[in-house]
Amino acid sequence: MVDDEKRVVEFISRFLVADGHEVSTAYDGSEALDRLATGPAVDLMLLDLSMPRTSGMAVLHALSDRPQVPTVIVLSAVEEVGTRVAALDRGAADFVSKPFHAAELMARVRRHLAVSVPRPRQEPSGRFLRAGGVSVDLDRRRARHAGADVALSERELGLLSHLMRRRGSVCRRDELLHDVWGLDFDPGSNVVDVCMRRLRTKLVDPPIETVRGLGYCFVGD
Repeated sequence: MVDDEKRVVEFISRFLVADGHEVSTAYDGSEALDRLATGPAVDLMLLDLSMPRTSGMAVLHALSDRPQVPTVIVLSAVEEVGTRVAALDRGAADFVSKPFHAAELMARVRRHLAVSVPRPRQEPSGRFLRAGGVSVDLDRRRARHAGADVALSERELGLLSHLMRRRGSVCRRDELLHDVWGLDFDPGSNVVDVCMRRLRTKLVDPPIETVRGLGYCFVGD
């Protein structure tokens, strides 16, 4: 839980603990990044945007270069649509506006911690999937292709897994928004394309074809 308002941190932490979660807190972005670097692994981060020293946006940017990336839910009173889109484009899995209802926030936390990813062509253990020279470790959220072994965010993993599951078929952007982002509407941003650019940066030349005006297709067998 990362927020510069102590009362907010204490309030949310109480609900998280009551819901059975172990909670670590930080009061600015720099402290949060230090804890991620030196402390135990974190599954999910609740992140404010407006903080001293290091902002939430800077934290999202820094996380993109780290080998282990927690799922991030942004909590912010910022109302501008552009800011929300920017947070999602930088890897946030969700955006919750302040003020919010604690029950709704806890439901979102549970959903993201229990997110299920389609698992095609898996090993008997159900942990791995392989297609087109790409190997994905679903438990560790890592992918390997052309000798590169990289960590993936929740959305990157969801996007890649969905395309692999539907390999050979064109996945439209509205389908991806629904199945990977859980959105039944177009947020008016290029969030799918931005996530795809991140994937292509991490996995050199993956077997994913852009179908102009429609979406993407995993073309590897």
